[in-house]
Formats: sequence, structure tokens, C-alpha cells
Amino acid sequence: MIQLEAHELGVILPVRAQPGSKQNRIKGEQNGALKVSVTQIAEKGKANQALRAVICRQLNLRMSQVELISGEISSQKRFLIREILVEDLRQRIDRCLGP
Repeated sequence: MIQLEAHELGVILPVRAQPGSKQNRIKGEQNGALKVSVTQIAEKGKANQALRAVICRQLNLRMSQVELISGEISSQKRFLIREILVEDLRQRIDRCLGP
């Protein structure tokens, strides 16, 4: 299960990034983090921007809601998802991942 953490501004979402993949998509859960693959390679923050876009599109969030707060040069990242409750974000993730 993805380890979502309540924050005063929203929810902390742990992400396991997989840059240089064949597709831009949320792949599932890995070690308590949301596993997200992007086609962009990791250079000059481009993969981080691609990750942010995939998270927004697939979880139906606005770009202004999603902020990378740690892990800029690591595959283990933490995003602050603003203006959302833990349960709402969990439901969006569950819908995205399916049965």
C-alpha cells in the first residue's frame, strides 16, 4: 500500500521514478511508493517535469497542486499534493491502478 502522509497543505506522495521508459504512466506500487515511468531521460530536471505531468494527468490534478519537495536527483521522490485529503488521493490512486 502506498504510504500517503497527511501534511498541513495537503498530502505527501512518495514516488519511485523510472525515467527512460517506453511509456508515460503510473505502473503501480513499489515499496510503499507510487511507481511512475516516463519516457524522458533524467537530465536537467526534464524527467521530474514529466513525472509531475503524468501524476497530474492520471490522478486528475492541476499542475499547481503538485510540487516536488525532495529527491530531485534520486529515483525516490516526494511530491506535495496540495488541497486534497489523504482519502481522496488514495481513491484517485486506486481508480488509476484498477483492480
